[in-house]
Amino acid sequence: MTRLHLFDLDGTLLHGSAAPVEISRQLGLDREIVELERAFVTRRVEPAEYARQVHLLWAELTVAHVDAAFAEAPWLRRIRETWAEIRARGEYCAVVSLSPSFFVERLRGWGAHAAYGSRFPAVPFTEPLDPTGILTPTAKVEIAERLCGQFGLTRADCVAYGDSLSDAELFGAVPVSVAVNADQHLAGLATHTYSGQDLWDAYELVCGAR
Repeated sequence: MTRLHLFDLDGTLLHGSAAPVEISRQLGLDREIVELERAFVTRRVEPAEYARQVHLLWAELTVAHVDAAFAEAPWLRRIRETWAEIRARGEYCAVVSLSPSFFVERLRGWGAHAAYGSRFPAVPFTEPLDPTGILTPTAKVEIAERLCGQFGLTRADCVAYGDSLSDAELFGAVPVSVAVNADQHLAGLATHTYSGQDLWDAYELVCGAR
């Protein structure tokens, strides 16, 4: 018997921040991204429109900016150690995020079996954004289903880790979930609740559950 651990990125693996915030900070666009993030979190802006505005905002983005954003981001402690433990147990770990795939996919280098994000053009941007590649909260459930098929599992074998409204559909689709530094939108939905800055401690809440 094995399991699939599904991790959100923004506000979950990243403590108190999000990939677009960290990327925008490298470009000196802190104020602009805060306003856009606020509209997105409250769902005044849908994912496709958010991505369109971010794509325009990042007109000067380079790979060096992305490298620096990833290196300097406020990651939870012991992410790699937690994923190494999951692998050692014969289980699977994946990251599913609405943030750009060019940032999310870097986490495969830390031990994630899979990492999915919204598809943006290659950096630096020379091509238009394709809105069909932008993920939604519903897409998180669809990707979980796809990964279950790939690994020979079902939703009953999944554990979800998240922090906000964008994780609510996934929390409702799997039997075990951990609200990590979560907002009020996940209150009452999660099996477990964790506040802190160490992923291992959040993982320990469910590592013995079957």
